Amino acid sequence: MLTPQNQAVHESNRQLLADFFAAAEAGPDGFRRVYDDFFSGFDVPTEANYTEVDAGGVPAIWCDAPGTDLSKAIVHFHSGGYMLGSAHGYRGFGARLSAASGARVLLVDYRLAPEFCFPTPADDAVAALRWTIAELGHDRVAVSGDSAGGALALVALQTLRDAGEPLPVAGLSFSPFADLAVTGASVTTNEEVDPLGAPALYKQMAALYLNGADPMTPKASPLYGDFAGLPPLLICAGSIESLLDDATRCASRAEQAGVEVTLHIVQDMVHIWPIFADRLPEAEDTLKHAGAFAAEHLA
Repeated sequence: MLTPQNQAVHESNRQLLADFFAAAEAGPDGFRRVYDDFFSGFDVPTEANYTEVDAGGVPAIWCDAPGTDLSKAIVHFHSGGYMLGSAHGYRGFGARLSAASGARVLLVDYRLAPEFCFPTPADDAVAALRWTIAELGHDRVAVSGDSAGGALALVALQTLRDAGEPLPVAGLSFSPFADLAVTGASVTTNEEVDPLGAPALYKQMAALYLNGADPMTPKASPLYGDFAGLPPLLICAGSIESLLDDATRCASRAEQAGVEVTLHIVQDMVHIWPIFADRLPEAEDTLKHAGAFAAEHLA
């Protein structure tokens, strides 16, 4: 049985999905208004510092919780199906991840589809990560992301590895949207229990981002990329979410490639539940777990 807090999160996700469908005729702008309104309801800790910065040509926001070690950083890419969301909307999440890890968090405002289709968001993610590594050193940087951002974190790692460049010390991926071909069995098997279970929505977002590109291109769908040589990974997913199989398959491919990977699945959690750490104990616990993982490797 769901706790009252988790039940409320489920209801908010159902409402978000209903609002998406209601805004469908307005296209991307309608979806963005809905998503921005959704994130405006999250608490933003006032004790943290938020500083806008140019991260290698990409707008970003530093989030520094009190007591943060400014020489260490987690670069985070936000959710939104490659077409929604912003660094501004993620300030609350960034502040909480900073507090949990003891490191600064850089929220990256990568450009969005359909105005900027594949591979532009991925290129922005790589540019921001490169900039942070140049500023602090690769051994003092981790990379993170949730949903589309969780996939971008993996894409950025694979891209730097392919270029022979120094890699961050760790990668964190929450509910990654890592298969734009949308072939995971959980997309259908979890559709009825996931309050955001809408295969058509995932496919529409993927199509708008890809703009005709092959959905199995690794730079678009890191599930199909090479995981060999990547740093330790923490991959998180909720047991009832439609994209569960994206997470489990990425973890399996990483393990087969010899990567140190931790797969963290939490019962009855919705897609990207850690964003609800201002109201959901399980989300707060997951952020603490993720923060400890990052802190261990940044040390």
